[in-house]
Amino acid sequence: MKKRALISVYDKTGVVELASSLIKKGYEIISTGGTAKTLKEAGVGVVEVADVTGFEEILSGRVKTLHPNIFGGILATEAQIDEILAKNISPIDLVVVNLYPFEDASKKDFIMQDLVEYIDIGGVSLLRAAAKNFERVCVLCGSSQYEDFIKKETTLEYRQNLAKEAFLLTSKYDSLIANALSAKEGMPENMSVSLSKKSELRYGENPHQKAALYKFGKEVEYDILNGKELSYNNIVDICSALDIVSEFYDVAATAVIKHNNPCGVALGDDMFDSYLKAFDCDPISAFGGIIAFTQKVTLDIAKHASSIFLEVLVAPDFDAAALEVLKQKKNLRLIKINTKLSDYKKLKNIDIKALPFGVLVQDTDLKELDKDTFKVVSKKKPTQEQVEDMIFAWKVAKYAKSNAIVVAKDKKTLGIGIGQTSRIASMEIALNQACEDVKDAVIASDGFFPAVDNIHAAAQNRIGAIIQPGGSIKDKDVIDACDKLGISMITTSIRHFKH
Repeated sequence: MKKRALISVYDKTGVVELASSLIKKGYEIISTGGTAKTLKEAGVGVVEVADVTGFEEILSGRVKTLHPNIFGGILATEAQIDEILAKNISPIDLVVVNLYPFEDASKKDFIMQDLVEYIDIGGVSLLRAAAKNFERVCVLCGSSQYEDFIKKETTLEYRQNLAKEAFLLTSKYDSLIANALSAKEGMPENMSVSLSKKSELRYGENPHQKAALYKFGKEVEYDILNGKELSYNNIVDICSALDIVSEFYDVAATAVIKHNNPCGVALGDDMFDSYLKAFDCDPISAFGGIIAFTQKVTLDIAKHASSIFLEVLVAPDFDAAALEVLKQKKNLRLIKINTKLSDYKKLKNIDIKALPFGVLVQDTDLKELDKDTFKVVSKKKPTQEQVEDMIFAWKVAKYAKSNAIVVAKDKKTLGIGIGQTSRIASMEIALNQACEDVKDAVIASDGFFPAVDNIHAAAQNRIGAIIQPGGSIKDKDVIDACDKLGISMITTSIRHFKH
């Protein structure tokens, strides 16, 4: 009996070559609308699905393959071949299908009525039917599989592996649809997370941990211009660095990251000015760090950066002369971000943590300062320069581990206290790091002050203004202490804990 292949693909990549090879192997090709047209134009003989089903496509092509003459031919086991032959249904041995690009469409600003048109029904059904009957039928769900299929023997093990790939694809496809439909519900009752491996990593946070990078939703687009492949820790730190500079995407801003925390952030008149200020915040911690830029890396930056040990530089672009200098350091990873930094925050809308208690899911912390809750609560009013510095420090504190204290002046961090178990400990670290530059500087705190000891420490170091969420039962005592010590204070009613 002559073998038959059903081919119905949205993405026509490689389909003509595949069909031509199948014809040479003695297959009869059954095909639908657009695929049939492509094959015919290339001189490949095909049988239209309508000729197999005896039924024309209806509903503008929504229904074309959903018919017993198709699904009977796919689902029949070896033991059931005689049964379908008795009903004039011939077996189908190979199904080649790829799906409407729902994932790509979901990234665009389609209204839901238009987005649902990208939900594939017949294609998913064909894939699942063929995958279920892998003991007899082969299923191909992507053009990357075509070459192997032509070369390989179709063993049971091979067919089962193809079936697994098809079910993984349909599972992911259904997850994308379900998540898109529930995107505006808040936290849905059920949530599906589908991951596709992009690359194996050498190891995780430590050499004894296995790790891989998976595709999940919308992603940043980038090119690696120099250096080794990115490690697990590199990727985590790069994201932290981009999180910060994306807050200042429209000005010259630089962020230096070490172990997933900022150790220097600054705005400048130009990128070199910004870079020097950020690096000067904590040059010791910058050793082996990751540095992110909002604008093109210049030759001046390259000359300075190449004189120290750094893991990664990440920027929207690099001057040709800068690249020439930086590429002399073979292990320095240079990452060109092709996604606009103004769009960067849109790429991540949920945080997921898998824990022994279960999986925690939350919205990403994208809360911006609100003019209605941004209040001067002290008697002494801050200057305009202090307000600008406080907003700058506030945005940096958002990305430092709690308890976080950021000391800043002239849009440059002077000291950062990170991850201490008491706020006063973080305060002391930040002030000690800032040393003698703190007169009239500002402080940002990611959480409220539980006691007046923090205010006293700030006053002893001649801090001029403080921004914090407020909301403590000690708020009145804290504000009274500011008034007594001549410190301006703003409360935001927004907390930015980061654990």
